Amino acid sequence: MPQKVRIALDAMGGDHGPSVVVPGAALALEQHPDSIFMLVGDRAKIEPLLDAHPRLKAVSRLVHTDVAVRMDDKPSQALRNGRWKSSMWLAIDAVKKGEADVAVSAGNTGALMAMAKFNLKTLPGIERPVIAALWPTLKRSSVVLDLGASIGADAESLVDMAVMGSAMARVLYGLDRPSVGLLNIGVEEVKGLEPVREAARMLRENPPPHIDYIGFVEGDDIGRGKADVVVTEGFAGNIALKTAEGTARQFAEYLKDAISQSIWSKIGYLLARPAFRMLRDKMDPRKSNGGVFLGLNGVVIKSHGGTDPEGFAAAIDMGFNMVRYELLAKIGETIHSHTRLSAEARAAGGAAS
Repeated sequence: MPQKVRIALDAMGGDHGPSVVVPGAALALEQHPDSIFMLVGDRAKIEPLLDAHPRLKAVSRLVHTDVAVRMDDKPSQALRNGRWKSSMWLAIDAVKKGEADVAVSAGNTGALMAMAKFNLKTLPGIERPVIAALWPTLKRSSVVLDLGASIGADAESLVDMAVMGSAMARVLYGLDRPSVGLLNIGVEEVKGLEPVREAARMLRENPPPHIDYIGFVEGDDIGRGKADVVVTEGFAGNIALKTAEGTARQFAEYLKDAISQSIWSKIGYLLARPAFRMLRDKMDPRKSNGGVFLGLNGVVIKSHGGTDPEGFAAAIDMGFNMVRYELLAKIGETIHSHTRLSAEARAAGGAAS
């Protein structure tokens, strides 16, 4: 475990670039003073902002490039035009070269995934990486994956997600056997697409180590915190995420309108202000900003492109914790144990037949 966590930032990524990345890093440094930063991007745009944060500047190294991946670039375009020289690529490359422990970017999701997979490669036994994030629930946050790294997944990929998600939950929550559920349209075993039903069978009959498989969960079970880890393919996961974010904003607007309806509702708001403040904090999407690309041979964090400094600081915080608690090592251990046990089970089945 490193004494200092070295964090490479794609300073040009996202809707706002350095104007969010630099103050976000300054906020993150306040929470994690044992961090050092590498900011990658246009020196002329970054340096004036860095001068306004002397503590951050003292623990930062600036790597100049004037090439940035655009938010509307296709992954193939980003690889063709930004390989070796863009701020996104150089931040990821710092992880590959051992110059940084984690890379954080608010840039184009598809480009970031393509560059990260091309440069870092996947862990042994993992076919494709996924995006995992923390989902606020009535209990504590759950790990939900995949949230849009790729569309569709076969049964083996869903089991891989369960393995990686459980390792992440073990890291974050100190659980020996996190509960894992497969997102489905019902809890009955006969429901759902064939890959989901097949993954359920595999998890029941040959459960990976450190996993407490609890069966299917439905969409409303996520917010209840029914499972520590919720597994789904990227299409459904991304829709679920965007629906939840939109519902939270809708509820906030309803609440704002209700409070302003009359003098009595305004007085009631003043009396209940502490409770409303607690509700606002729980529903603040910035608190859970940041998704980690699981399955790579390195730690890469994706921040929302339109976030503010506080939200970007939350993404850095996720990356810090993934490094500090040795996520990659724990995923590797879990995958190795699962692969070994699966091989033994297949051998035993062959011998019996």
